[in-house]
This record gives sequence, C-alpha cells and structure tokens, in this order.
Amino acid sequence: MPAFKTLPTAPVAAKKPVEDTRHGITRTDDYAWFRDENWQAMFKDPSILQPEIRTHLEAENAYMNAAMADTEALQKALFAEMRGRIKEDDSSVPVKDGPFAYGTAYVTGGEQPRYFREPRDGGERVILLDGDKEAEGKDYFRLSGIDHSTDHSIGIWGYDDKGSEYFTLKVRDLATGEDRHDTLVNTGGDGVWAPDAKSFFYTALDENHRPSKIFHHILGERQENDRLVYEEKDAGFFLSVGGSLIDDFIYIDIHDHETSEYRLLSTKDLTATPVLVAPRQTGLEYSMTEGGDVFYILTNADGAKDFKIMQTPVTAPGRENWVDVVPHRAGTLILNHMAFARHLVWLERHEGLPRIIVRDRKSGEEHAIAFAEEAYSLGLSGAAEYDTDVIRFSYSSMTTPSQLFDYNMATRERTLLKTQEVPSGHNPDDYVTRRVFAPAWDGETVPVTLLYRKDVALDGSAPCLLYGYGAYGITIPASFNTNCLSLVDRGFVYAIAHIRGGKDKGFAWYENGKMDKKTNTFKDFIAAADYLNQEKFTSYANIVAEGGSAGGMLMGAIANMAPEKFGGIIAAVPFVDVLNTMLDDTLPLTPPEWPEWGNPIDSKDFYQLMASYSPYDNVEAKSYPAILALSGLTDPRVTYWEPTKWVAKLREKTTGTEPILLKTNMGAGHGGASGRFQRLEEIAFEYAFAIKVAGKM
Repeated sequence: MPAFKTLPTAPVAAKKPVEDTRHGITRTDDYAWFRDENWQAMFKDPSILQPEIRTHLEAENAYMNAAMADTEALQKALFAEMRGRIKEDDSSVPVKDGPFAYGTAYVTGGEQPRYFREPRDGGERVILLDGDKEAEGKDYFRLSGIDHSTDHSIGIWGYDDKGSEYFTLKVRDLATGEDRHDTLVNTGGDGVWAPDAKSFFYTALDENHRPSKIFHHILGERQENDRLVYEEKDAGFFLSVGGSLIDDFIYIDIHDHETSEYRLLSTKDLTATPVLVAPRQTGLEYSMTEGGDVFYILTNADGAKDFKIMQTPVTAPGRENWVDVVPHRAGTLILNHMAFARHLVWLERHEGLPRIIVRDRKSGEEHAIAFAEEAYSLGLSGAAEYDTDVIRFSYSSMTTPSQLFDYNMATRERTLLKTQEVPSGHNPDDYVTRRVFAPAWDGETVPVTLLYRKDVALDGSAPCLLYGYGAYGITIPASFNTNCLSLVDRGFVYAIAHIRGGKDKGFAWYENGKMDKKTNTFKDFIAAADYLNQEKFTSYANIVAEGGSAGGMLMGAIANMAPEKFGGIIAAVPFVDVLNTMLDDTLPLTPPEWPEWGNPIDSKDFYQLMASYSPYDNVEAKSYPAILALSGLTDPRVTYWEPTKWVAKLREKTTGTEPILLKTNMGAGHGGASGRFQRLEEIAFEYAFAIKVAGKM
C-alpha cells in the first residue's frame, strides 16, 4: 500500500537549456539556472537570493510539508524520545591544563554550549563563553570554540551566524569576560596563540571559501594591518595552523586529499619566514607532533601504505633525516599519533577494530588498550599538557553508551571518569550488535555493522535504515547513537555499510573507492543491501538508504543503479551534480577535490568516468523510490543548487508514483541547524520519512 496516498501537485521547474562542450562532448543542462550568479555574496547575505530561485525553493518546501503533514505527531514523538535520551544539563569532564581545568557544559533547555574553567583540582566554575547568550536573536549560530593563551589570561573565540562557514574571531579577557575591540572576519574559525599572549595566528578564507592564507594578528591592531605569514597560491591545497603543546613551534599544514607539506615557525622569532620541512610530493602524506628534541612524523613515505611513525631532529627536520620509529605493518592502519614527555601514543585499526598503542620513549616497550566487543569505537583525545603520564580516551559500541577514561601510561591504570547517561533509560541487554560481511562483486567482503532489538523477527519483514558514506578515507565508527534507538525500538534494523572509500579495512580500502575506482563504493553499498535481503535481516522493499554530502552522491548513484532494491532514499546535502561541479574551478573547493574524484577538465577519461556515474547526469526514465533530499541555502561545500537540480530532474523523469521531496533549510548550511535540539528536530523529520516509507506509522 503506498505510503504517500494523497499529494498536492508537485512544483515543476522551468527548463532553460545551457550547453557545455568538453573534450568534443556536448551536454545540455536544463536546470543550470538554479545557480544564483551572485552566489558568493548570497552566502554572506541570503536575502539577496534571486526571487525566481527563492520562489521555487519555497514552493518545494511547501510541497514537502504537505507530503509529510501526516507525520507531524510522529515527528514530535521522535523528537521527545531523542531529547529524553539527552542529559540536558550535561557537562564534560574538565581537561587539566596548568592551574586550571577547562570544559563545556549545557543548561536545561539550552541549544548552545557554555565553555568554563575551574581550578585544576576543583573549585568554583567560571563561565568563559555562554553560547546561548551569544546566539540570542540569531536564526543560525555556531561556535568554533574558545582557545586560551599560554598564560590563561585571554582567549580567542569564533562564530558563524549564517551557516556559510565564514567565521568571525573575537578576543576575550578571561578575567573580566569582556571582549576586546579585535574583530577578524572571513576566518577559518580558530587561532593559535604566541607564547607571550600578545598575538596569534589564524587562517583566512578566500572568495572560494578556501583557507589560503595564514596571518599574524597583534592584539589591538586592525585586521587589515595583520602580517601575511604564508599564502598558498595553488587552488588545490588547503591551509591550517596549529601549535605544539610545549609552545616551541607554530605548525603550518598545507594539504590536499593525498599530499602534505609542513612549514614551521619557531616561536623564538615570530617574524621569521616559516621553514619548509619536506616539499610536497604527490601522494606523500605526513603530519607532525612535538617530541622535545625531535618531531614525530606519521607518514606513508617509502611505500608505507598503512602509515608508519618516524622521527627527525628539531634542529634538522628535513626529509633526509627521518628515521623509522614504528615500522609499517601492512593491514594495520595508523590513524593518528601524539607524543608526550615520556610516551608516544597512536590510534590504529587492525582487522577492522581500533586500538590504542602506548610506547615508552626510553625503553621502546609497547602495550595496547583494546576491548572485546565484536564492533566498537575508540576515541583518543590525549592531554592538554606535554609533561604528563595521563591521557584520556573514550569507548562505546552500538549497544554500550560512551565511557570516558583517564589512563596512566606508566602504571597502566584505567580510571572511568564518566558514563554517558540516558535519562529516559537504556538497557544494553535489549539489543544485539553484530558485524557481518557482505560479498562484493569482485570477491571482497564489505563489513556491515548491525543494531537491532533481540525480539525483532529476522524473517525479512523488519524495516532497515542502511547508512553509508564511502569517501575521503573517513571511517564511520560503530559507536553509541541514542538517536537511532528511536528506529530500532520501532522494529528497525539499523545498519552501517563500511564501504570502499573509507579506511575501514586499511588504506587500500580507501584507494579502491576513489578516483577511477569510485564505482566500487556504489557497488559495495548495493552488495550490503543484497546481503541484508538474502539473509532476511530485511527485504529490498523495507530498506531505506541514507547518506549525506559525499554519501549523498552515493544515494544518487544507487538510486540510478538499483532503484528497485530500496523502498526509500534520504540524501542529505547530497553531492549529486558531480561532473558540473568538478568542471567548474571557480566553485568553492573544486580544485582541492580533484585528488579524490579526478580532474575532468584536463582528462577526457575522468570526464567520461564521472559522466557515467554522476547522479544528476544519469537520471533516466525509470521508477524511482520515494526520495527525500535535504539542502542548506548557505552551504559552501555542497551548494544548494545541486540537490535542487537533481530533484527537478528526478521528478521530470521518474515513471513511478513515489514522491521526490526537497527540503531546503533557508537559514543554514552544510551541517544543518546549529542548536543541539534544532538538530534533533531535523533528525526526527528524516526518521519520520523513513518510518512512513516503511509503512510503520
């Protein structure tokens, strides 16, 4: 029985054909007009959006609201459930740093965090930054945090009030709580203090939203007087700036998706020219951390596909002086590393599961921190101090709420600091979490993490939300998620497909899901659906697929490739107009994306490959399942016109009767709503769509 029984007439987008010829191939785009010619300015001031575009987006929102009107009570129930699982006045365990300990807290009913500090060993808590107060009167507000100076007297804090990810930085006196006159606009959102607390370094974004410059700001000076420390002129590279725990160096990290370059600025001479460590070499990645008289370098140099750790003298950090400390071990991927006065620590993944390794810097002795569950997640947060034996890490699984531990690296003593509270109650014994493996088309096996209630009948009748991402080497952890319990408690199987394009099975898993092997990502996801159907965890008609951003591309691709295997699809801020976007080097972040997808401007082969899978370009006359696309008007990563064009074309071409819905958040960007409860409302909406499609209302 159709889930959507009576619907108003859907908006019909006007066709205004635009032709584009590349490599002797001509394509016609009927909906290119959705891209506002003044999009760069519009991101900063959404009110100037062209009226014709605004009218269409509002009509789409009205149609979407009508289609989902009968879920309003369900949405409210879902929201109440998800909110009931959150400890509203929750507080982090403060992190010790010098005479203070720093943390974040929420108040009951509050949307934004409060940043606080207290004396190191406990005492009166002082609010340094109240996010709810700063957000008053704003439809969108996102904090980037607050970074305190070495002497703890002053802090840099940043905010974005458009959703466009252009952050404004301000400087706050931490003793009085008053902001100084320093106000820096169009920044990346954070800064790094010089040791004397009289100046800091920050990234500036260019008109294409690329962090391309590092500036040095002297307190009290106007932004236009800030000294340019480094400018990256290659449009394919990003910049970031960081500082060492021992305040001896400022790190300038220059990178794209496959190549790294570091430049170092000694804090002994802030006016010096940054020193190049190892020049960029396509495919060579490295990252650095402090080690006193040495730097520790995590790198894939010398064919170390799954990475190794090397060291080099601080006085001569060049590539010729790098020597192995932790050798490469094929199949064991080192994810990140940290160093402290007496220990080297890293997080690695072996056979699909994470573990933390601690190495005594003097003796070389190593030991591991690991857990016994079939699938779980570890997070390594380390410490804010260099001269310490105590680090912090987190642990959770799909059934186990997050636990936070302090760990003494010398004594190996583990101290449980906090277990995530679920105020409405949670019994892990009511649920089952499993890691299964779906056979792929080429003999590989795709890990799939499952969560379901013990009393669910695994006879093919259960609905399933199947989530996937599969890009940039990002691994989706098997961590505790209170939100998805609202689906699982309604009889859903919640599944995460760990498809190629992530690093779930090592670096090769990423390599085999990018560039000319991108279609493996889509085939893996379909293979996961096939397996879940075959093994009767669910059935094709009961699967609702979900993915966002690059995972939204995945949703668009599987909609074209196998629409009959999905009852519904949720595509959040979906990167679906792949070919047009990668052909336009004036768009935000396009050149830095070429190492991930390929450059169709220079290469006819990549042009033809993208043309073969780009979701927008491959919409055809076929019966598509119900589709919900979600978009943000000021999104600089996946511009609003991508899902808008895609939905218009889908609705034009589909031969089926299921609705194609578009929800555009007119006051937010890539991350959706900014408040913690506003975000829950969005998730409740998406889940209501899944429940409606599955016929479980």
